[in-house]
Amino acid sequence: MQDILDDICVTMKDRSERGKVANYIPQLACVNPEQFGISVALADGQVFSAGDSATLFSIQSISKLFTLTIALGKLGDAVWSRVGREPSGDPFNSIVQLEHESGKPRNPFINAGAIAIVDAIMMGHQPKETLAEILQFVRFIANDNSIGIDEKVAQSELLTGDRNASLAHFMASFGRFKNPVDCVLGTYFHHCSISMSCQQLAQAGLFLVSDGINSSTGVRVVSAQRARRINSLMMMCGHYDGSGEFAYRVGLPGKSGVGGGILAIAPGKASIAVWSPGLDSIGNSKLGTEALEMLVQATGWSVFGN
Repeated sequence: MQDILDDICVTMKDRSERGKVANYIPQLACVNPEQFGISVALADGQVFSAGDSATLFSIQSISKLFTLTIALGKLGDAVWSRVGREPSGDPFNSIVQLEHESGKPRNPFINAGAIAIVDAIMMGHQPKETLAEILQFVRFIANDNSIGIDEKVAQSELLTGDRNASLAHFMASFGRFKNPVDCVLGTYFHHCSISMSCQQLAQAGLFLVSDGINSSTGVRVVSAQRARRINSLMMMCGHYDGSGEFAYRVGLPGKSGVGGGILAIAPGKASIAVWSPGLDSIGNSKLGTEALEMLVQATGWSVFGN
Protein backbone atom coordinates (compact mmCIF):
# COMPACT_ATOMS: atom_id res chain seq x y z
CA MET A 1 0.00 0.00 0.00
CA GLN A 2 2.80 2.44 0.80
CA ASP A 3 4.34 1.86 -2.65
CA ILE A 4 0.96 2.55 -4.29
CA LEU A 5 0.54 5.83 -2.40
CA ASP A 6 4.10 6.91 -3.11
CA ASP A 7 3.57 6.27 -6.83
CA ILE A 8 0.32 8.24 -6.78
CA CYS A 9 2.01 11.11 -4.97
CA VAL A 10 4.84 11.29 -7.51
CA THR A 11 2.34 11.24 -10.38
CA MET A 12 0.23 14.02 -8.83
CA LYS A 13 3.27 16.22 -8.13
CA ASP A 14 4.10 16.13 -11.85
CA ARG A 15 0.63 17.21 -12.98
CA SER A 16 0.59 20.60 -14.68
CA GLU A 17 -3.22 20.97 -14.72
CA ARG A 18 -4.16 21.25 -11.05
CA GLY A 19 -7.53 23.05 -11.14
CA LYS A 20 -8.29 26.35 -9.43
CA VAL A 21 -8.58 27.11 -5.72
CA ALA A 22 -11.93 28.34 -4.35
CA ASN A 23 -11.33 32.07 -4.76
CA TYR A 24 -14.84 33.12 -3.68
CA ILE A 25 -13.80 32.41 -0.08
CA PRO A 26 -10.82 34.77 0.36
CA GLN A 27 -9.04 32.66 2.97
CA LEU A 28 -9.16 29.59 0.71
CA ALA A 29 -7.85 31.61 -2.22
CA CYS A 30 -4.56 32.01 -0.31
CA VAL A 31 -3.85 28.26 -0.18
CA ASN A 32 -0.88 26.98 -2.20
CA PRO A 33 -2.34 24.82 -5.03
CA GLU A 34 0.89 22.80 -5.36
CA GLN A 35 0.12 20.76 -2.25
CA PHE A 36 -1.11 17.16 -2.35
CA GLY A 37 -1.68 14.62 0.39
CA ILE A 38 -3.28 11.21 0.74
CA SER A 39 -3.93 8.83 3.66
CA VAL A 40 -5.46 5.37 3.72
CA ALA A 41 -6.77 3.92 7.00
CA LEU A 42 -7.34 0.21 6.57
CA ALA A 43 -10.11 -1.67 8.34
CA ASP A 44 -7.51 -3.43 10.51
CA GLY A 45 -6.26 -0.09 11.87
CA GLN A 46 -3.14 0.34 9.76
CA VAL A 47 -2.64 3.82 8.28
CA PHE A 48 -0.53 4.64 5.22
CA SER A 49 0.19 8.17 4.01
CA ALA A 50 2.09 10.12 1.38
CA GLY A 51 2.72 13.73 0.41
CA ASP A 52 1.30 16.57 2.50
CA SER A 53 -0.89 14.20 4.51
CA ALA A 54 -0.15 15.89 7.85
CA THR A 55 -0.99 19.42 6.61
CA LEU A 56 -4.19 20.91 8.00
CA PHE A 57 -6.84 22.13 5.56
CA SER A 58 -10.42 23.35 5.76
CA ILE A 59 -12.69 20.32 5.27
CA GLN A 60 -15.63 22.50 4.20
CA SER A 61 -18.51 20.34 2.89
CA ILE A 62 -16.97 17.08 4.10
CA SER A 63 -18.23 18.27 7.49
CA LYS A 64 -21.79 17.80 6.19
CA LEU A 65 -21.23 14.07 6.48
CA PHE A 66 -20.62 14.45 10.21
CA THR A 67 -23.56 16.78 10.88
CA LEU A 68 -25.84 14.38 8.98
CA THR A 69 -24.63 11.53 11.19
CA ILE A 70 -25.37 13.60 14.30
CA ALA A 71 -28.83 14.52 12.97
CA LEU A 72 -29.69 10.88 12.25
CA GLY A 73 -28.63 10.01 15.78
CA LYS A 74 -30.87 12.71 17.25
CA LEU A 75 -33.91 12.55 14.98
CA GLY A 76 -33.71 9.20 13.21
CA ASP A 77 -35.80 9.01 10.06
CA ALA A 78 -37.57 12.25 11.01
CA VAL A 79 -34.55 13.94 9.38
CA TRP A 80 -36.08 13.11 6.00
CA SER A 81 -39.02 15.42 6.67
CA ARG A 82 -36.44 18.24 6.57
CA VAL A 83 -34.32 17.15 3.57
CA GLY A 84 -34.65 14.66 0.73
CA ARG A 85 -32.42 11.81 -0.37
CA GLU A 86 -32.15 12.45 -4.11
CA PRO A 87 -29.32 13.85 -6.25
CA SER A 88 -29.85 17.51 -7.06
CA GLY A 89 -28.47 17.77 -10.59
CA ASP A 90 -27.77 21.42 -9.79
CA PRO A 91 -24.73 23.29 -8.42
CA PHE A 92 -24.19 22.96 -4.65
CA ASN A 93 -25.36 26.52 -3.97
CA SER A 94 -28.34 26.64 -6.35
CA ILE A 95 -31.62 28.17 -5.20
CA VAL A 96 -33.68 27.01 -8.22
CA GLN A 97 -34.75 23.61 -6.89
CA LEU A 98 -35.81 25.10 -3.54
CA GLU A 99 -38.41 27.25 -5.25
CA HIS A 100 -39.91 24.30 -7.10
CA GLU A 101 -40.04 22.08 -3.99
CA SER A 102 -41.42 24.45 -1.35
CA GLY A 103 -38.12 25.11 0.39
CA LYS A 104 -37.21 21.47 1.07
CA PRO A 105 -33.62 20.76 -0.05
CA ARG A 106 -33.08 17.77 -2.32
CA ASN A 107 -30.39 16.15 -0.12
CA PRO A 108 -28.27 16.89 2.99
CA PHE A 109 -25.02 17.48 1.08
CA ILE A 110 -25.93 20.51 -1.02
CA ASN A 111 -25.55 23.79 0.88
CA ALA A 112 -29.28 24.28 1.48
CA GLY A 113 -29.60 20.72 2.78
CA ALA A 114 -26.66 21.07 5.14
CA ILE A 115 -28.04 24.35 6.48
CA ALA A 116 -31.37 22.60 7.12
CA ILE A 117 -29.50 19.82 8.95
CA VAL A 118 -27.86 22.40 11.23
CA ASP A 119 -31.30 23.80 12.05
CA ALA A 120 -32.46 20.26 12.88
CA ILE A 121 -29.63 19.50 15.31
CA MET A 122 -29.58 22.88 17.10
CA MET A 123 -32.85 22.19 18.94
CA GLY A 124 -32.95 25.68 20.46
CA HIS A 125 -29.34 25.67 21.62
CA GLN A 126 -26.89 28.49 20.98
CA PRO A 127 -24.37 28.21 18.11
CA LYS A 128 -21.44 27.73 20.52
CA GLU A 129 -23.16 24.77 22.17
CA THR A 130 -24.00 23.14 18.84
CA LEU A 131 -20.50 23.71 17.50
CA ALA A 132 -19.03 22.18 20.64
CA GLU A 133 -21.19 19.10 20.06
CA ILE A 134 -20.14 18.84 16.40
CA LEU A 135 -16.47 19.28 17.24
CA GLN A 136 -16.68 16.75 20.06
CA PHE A 137 -18.19 14.20 17.66
CA VAL A 138 -15.49 14.77 15.02
CA ARG A 139 -12.76 14.43 17.64
CA PHE A 140 -14.41 11.25 18.93
CA ILE A 141 -14.63 9.47 15.57
CA ALA A 142 -11.10 10.60 14.59
CA ASN A 143 -9.78 9.69 18.06
CA ASP A 144 -7.95 13.03 18.11
CA ASN A 145 -8.71 15.87 20.53
CA SER A 146 -6.44 18.33 18.72
CA ILE A 147 -8.95 18.93 15.90
CA GLY A 148 -10.32 22.46 15.85
CA ILE A 149 -11.95 25.22 13.80
CA ASP A 150 -10.00 27.65 11.62
CA GLU A 151 -11.48 30.97 12.75
CA LYS A 152 -9.94 32.90 9.86
CA VAL A 153 -11.76 30.68 7.37
CA ALA A 154 -15.01 30.95 9.36
CA GLN A 155 -14.84 34.75 9.36
CA SER A 156 -13.99 34.73 5.65
CA GLU A 157 -17.11 32.67 4.99
CA LEU A 158 -19.28 34.92 7.15
CA LEU A 159 -18.15 37.95 5.15
CA THR A 160 -18.81 36.34 1.76
CA GLY A 161 -21.81 34.13 2.60
CA ASP A 162 -24.60 36.09 0.93
CA ARG A 163 -25.65 33.18 -1.30
CA ASN A 164 -25.90 30.82 1.66
CA ALA A 165 -27.80 33.46 3.62
CA SER A 166 -30.22 33.74 0.70
CA LEU A 167 -30.77 29.98 0.73
CA ALA A 168 -31.43 30.00 4.47
CA HIS A 169 -33.88 32.92 4.40
CA PHE A 170 -35.66 31.40 1.41
CA MET A 171 -36.17 28.13 3.30
CA ALA A 172 -37.28 30.05 6.39
CA SER A 173 -39.91 31.83 4.27
CA PHE A 174 -41.58 28.42 3.82
CA GLY A 175 -41.64 27.89 7.60
CA ARG A 176 -38.82 25.34 7.41
CA PHE A 177 -36.67 26.72 10.26
CA LYS A 178 -37.10 26.29 14.00
CA ASN A 179 -34.10 28.41 15.03
CA PRO A 180 -33.05 32.00 14.16
CA VAL A 181 -31.56 32.08 10.67
CA ASP A 182 -28.44 33.99 11.72
CA CYS A 183 -27.70 31.46 14.47
CA VAL A 184 -28.05 28.59 12.00
CA LEU A 185 -25.80 30.29 9.46
CA GLY A 186 -23.11 31.08 12.02
CA THR A 187 -23.06 27.44 13.09
CA TYR A 188 -22.95 26.26 9.49
CA PHE A 189 -20.06 28.53 8.49
CA HIS A 190 -18.05 27.43 11.51
CA HIS A 191 -18.54 23.68 11.08
CA CYS A 192 -17.47 24.02 7.44
CA SER A 193 -14.29 25.63 8.77
CA ILE A 194 -13.17 22.60 10.78
CA SER A 195 -9.49 22.05 10.02
CA MET A 196 -8.09 18.53 9.59
CA SER A 197 -5.26 16.66 7.92
CA CYS A 198 -5.66 13.70 5.57
CA GLN A 199 -4.46 11.45 8.38
CA GLN A 200 -7.12 12.72 10.78
CA LEU A 201 -9.85 12.65 8.14
CA ALA A 202 -9.09 9.07 7.10
CA GLN A 203 -9.38 8.01 10.75
CA ALA A 204 -12.68 9.88 11.08
CA GLY A 205 -14.18 7.90 8.20
CA LEU A 206 -13.38 4.46 9.62
CA PHE A 207 -16.83 3.98 11.15
CA LEU A 208 -18.29 3.87 7.65
CA VAL A 209 -15.88 1.12 6.57
CA SER A 210 -16.86 -1.58 9.05
CA ASP A 211 -20.65 -1.40 9.37
CA GLY A 212 -20.69 1.52 11.80
CA ILE A 213 -17.78 0.46 14.02
CA ASN A 214 -14.56 2.45 14.24
CA SER A 215 -12.10 -0.43 13.95
CA SER A 216 -9.22 1.53 15.45
CA THR A 217 -11.12 2.07 18.72
CA GLY A 218 -13.61 -0.80 18.60
CA VAL A 219 -16.46 1.62 19.32
CA ARG A 220 -19.78 1.44 17.48
CA VAL A 221 -20.66 4.89 16.13
CA VAL A 222 -23.84 4.06 14.18
CA SER A 223 -25.80 0.92 13.33
CA ALA A 224 -24.73 -1.20 10.37
CA GLN A 225 -27.88 -0.20 8.48
CA ARG A 226 -27.27 3.49 9.08
CA ALA A 227 -23.65 3.20 7.92
CA ARG A 228 -24.80 1.60 4.68
CA ARG A 229 -27.40 4.31 4.12
CA ILE A 230 -24.92 7.12 4.75
CA ASN A 231 -22.56 5.49 2.25
CA SER A 232 -25.37 5.28 -0.31
CA LEU A 233 -26.07 9.01 0.06
CA MET A 234 -22.38 9.76 -0.40
CA MET A 235 -22.35 7.72 -3.60
CA MET A 236 -25.41 9.47 -5.03
CA CYS A 237 -24.95 13.02 -3.75
CA GLY A 238 -21.47 13.46 -2.27
CA HIS A 239 -20.00 15.28 -5.27
CA TYR A 240 -23.01 17.47 -6.15
CA ASP A 241 -23.80 17.44 -9.87
CA GLY A 242 -20.49 15.61 -10.40
CA SER A 243 -21.57 12.59 -8.33
CA GLY A 244 -22.30 10.46 -11.39
CA GLU A 245 -18.90 11.23 -12.89
CA PHE A 246 -17.17 10.37 -9.59
CA ALA A 247 -19.07 7.08 -9.36
CA TYR A 248 -18.12 6.30 -12.96
CA ARG A 249 -14.43 7.08 -12.51
CA VAL A 250 -13.80 6.04 -8.89
CA GLY A 251 -16.69 3.78 -7.89
CA LEU A 252 -16.63 4.59 -4.17
CA PRO A 253 -18.91 6.54 -1.83
CA GLY A 254 -17.25 9.91 -1.31
CA LYS A 255 -17.77 13.41 0.04
CA SER A 256 -15.89 16.38 -1.33
CA GLY A 257 -15.27 19.88 -0.03
CA VAL A 258 -14.23 23.11 -1.76
CA GLY A 259 -11.15 23.19 0.45
CA GLY A 260 -9.85 20.48 -1.90
CA GLY A 261 -10.45 17.48 0.33
CA ILE A 262 -12.28 14.25 -0.46
CA LEU A 263 -13.19 11.49 1.98
CA ALA A 264 -13.89 8.20 0.21
CA ILE A 265 -15.02 4.91 1.70
CA ALA A 266 -14.16 1.45 0.41
CA PRO A 267 -16.67 -0.64 2.42
CA GLY A 268 -14.95 -3.41 4.33
CA LYS A 269 -11.55 -2.20 3.12
CA ALA A 270 -10.49 1.34 3.97
CA SER A 271 -11.24 5.00 4.62
CA ILE A 272 -9.32 7.24 2.22
CA ALA A 273 -8.67 10.96 2.57
CA VAL A 274 -7.06 12.94 -0.21
CA TRP A 275 -6.36 16.66 -0.48
CA SER A 276 -5.36 18.94 -3.33
CA PRO A 277 -6.68 22.54 -3.22
CA GLY A 278 -7.26 22.96 -6.96
CA LEU A 279 -10.86 22.33 -7.98
CA ASP A 280 -12.50 21.28 -11.24
CA SER A 281 -15.34 23.28 -12.83
CA ILE A 282 -17.94 21.66 -10.55
CA GLY A 283 -16.06 22.37 -7.32
CA ASN A 284 -14.43 19.01 -6.58
CA SER A 285 -10.70 18.44 -6.13
CA LYS A 286 -9.21 17.79 -9.57
CA LEU A 287 -6.11 15.90 -8.49
CA GLY A 288 -7.95 14.33 -5.57
CA THR A 289 -10.34 12.65 -7.98
CA GLU A 290 -7.49 11.54 -10.25
CA ALA A 291 -5.58 10.12 -7.27
CA LEU A 292 -8.59 8.14 -6.08
CA GLU A 293 -9.12 6.81 -9.59
CA MET A 294 -5.49 5.59 -9.60
CA LEU A 295 -5.88 4.05 -6.15
CA VAL A 296 -8.97 2.10 -7.12
CA GLN A 297 -7.31 0.85 -10.30
CA ALA A 298 -4.35 -0.39 -8.25
CA THR A 299 -6.41 -2.02 -5.48
CA GLY A 300 -9.64 -3.10 -7.18
CA TRP A 301 -11.65 -1.45 -4.42
CA SER A 302 -14.50 -0.13 -6.59
CA VAL A 303 -17.86 -1.21 -5.21
CA PHE A 304 -18.75 -2.17 -8.79
CA GLY A 305 -16.00 -4.79 -9.06
CA ASN A 306 -12.45 -4.96 -10.41
